[in-house]
Amino acid sequence: MKLRPNFLAAGCLLLVMALLVSPAPAADSYGYPITNPYAATVIGTPSELQAPQLPAREINRKRLELTVFQDRRQPDLLWFNSTLRNGLIYQTGRAPLIFVIAGTGGSYRSFKVRELANYFYQAGFHVVTLSSPTHPNFVAAASSTQYPGSLENDAQDLYRVMQLLRQRLQNEIEVSDFYLTGYSLGATQAAFVARLDDRYKLLNFKKVFMINPAVNLYNSVKILDGLYTKTVHGNPAKENEIIDKVTDALVSTYRQEDIVGFGENFLGEDALYLAYRNKLSIRTDILQALIAMSFRNSVANMVFVTDVANNAGYIKPKNLILYPTDSLTDYFIVANQVFFMDYFHDLYMPFYQSKQPGLTERDLIKASGLGSIEDYLQHADKIGVVTNQDEIILAPGELDFLRRVFGRRLRVYPHGGHCGNMSYKENVAYMLQFFKN
Repeated sequence: MKLRPNFLAAGCLLLVMALLVSPAPAADSYGYPITNPYAATVIGTPSELQAPQLPAREINRKRLELTVFQDRRQPDLLWFNSTLRNGLIYQTGRAPLIFVIAGTGGSYRSFKVRELANYFYQAGFHVVTLSSPTHPNFVAAASSTQYPGSLENDAQDLYRVMQLLRQRLQNEIEVSDFYLTGYSLGATQAAFVARLDDRYKLLNFKKVFMINPAVNLYNSVKILDGLYTKTVHGNPAKENEIIDKVTDALVSTYRQEDIVGFGENFLGEDALYLAYRNKLSIRTDILQALIAMSFRNSVANMVFVTDVANNAGYIKPKNLILYPTDSLTDYFIVANQVFFMDYFHDLYMPFYQSKQPGLTERDLIKASGLGSIEDYLQHADKIGVVTNQDEIILAPGELDFLRRVFGRRLRVYPHGGHCGNMSYKENVAYMLQFFKN
C-alpha cells in the first residue's frame, strides 16, 4: 500500500572481449550534460538525450499476480496486498527473458522500471518487472520474514518469485534464456540472486547487469539519512517550504521559456532540466532535500507496512486493528519521522538477533554489502556493472572496491549522480551491447 505518492519522479555489436576492455568515456567526450550529481539524480535524462522508446500502445503488456504464500493471512488493512503484483511485456515468438528489479521502494511499474523494460523489449527480450523487496506490496505478499533489508533473505524471496513466474509463464510465452538486471538497491540484490542461481541452477542466468549498485546498504542509507538531517533539520514543515521553492523555480522557467500550462510533466525531468540549465534557484541543498525526502517517503511506507504485518507495535499500537476505511494520516506523520537507521536498530536488528543469538550489529552491517560475497563476485564473469564517478550513495573507498572486484567488467561514467544517466542514449547502448554480445 502507498501512504503518500512520491512527487519525484526517473548499432553494431562488439565481440565479447572488445566489450570487456572498452574504456569508460572521458569526461570531455561524454555527452550527458548535468555535472552536478544531485541535479542529475533529481532530473534524470532530458528527453532529447534519451535513447528512443516505443509508444506504449505498441508493446504487448500485462500484469501478473501471484499468491506466494498460500497460508498467509493479511491484516485487514493490507487485504489489497494478498497477491504480489508484477509486470510482463512479451514478444510474439521465442525470445530471451530478462528480470528487472526496482530500486529502493520502487514498484514493478515505476518510471525507471518501465523505461528499462521498454529498452529491453525493443532489443527483442521478454521482460518481467519486479517491485523492490522494500516495496509495501512485496513486504506484505512475498517477503518470507516481512522484515526487509537482509540482502540474503531478500534475494531468496526474489528468486522464489522468479521461479513462480517462470512456472506461471511456461504455457504463455516461449523463453530461450534468462537474464537479470536491477538498478540501485535492485542492482545489489541482483548480485545476491545471481549467486543463488549459480548454486541452484534453476534459471541459469546467462548475464547479469548491475546499474548503480549500493556497495553497502547500511553505508548508503546512512548517507541518505544524513542528507535529510542536513537539509530538513528535523522539521517536517520545512518540506513544504522546499517544495514551494522548487515550484517557484519551475514557474519562473515556464514563464521564461514561454510555455503555457503545466500538465503532468510540471515536476518532470524536462521542466527541472530547463530550470537547471537556466541557472534558476534550485540550489544544491534543495536538490539534496528532494532526494532525502523521496527516500524518507519510501522508508515511511516500508516501515509502516512492516509494523502492521508483524503487529510489532512500533507505529501502530500493538493489537490495534486498522481497516481500509480508517484514516492513516496520523500514522504517516509518525512514520515520516523514522530514519532508516531507526528501523535498523529498533526493528530489523532485534528480529534477526532473536533468530540468531550472538549476532552483532557489525555482523549485520557486513552482511548488508557486496563485500560479504566478494569472492563470488571476483570470479562471476557474467556480471557487468556500471556506476558514476560522482555516485552520491557510495561511501569513501566503495568505488575503489568496485574497481578492484570487477575490474574490466565495471564501467564508470564521469558524471550522472545516482541513476540520473540511466536512460541516456550512450548508457543504454552500452547496456544492450552487454546483453546482446
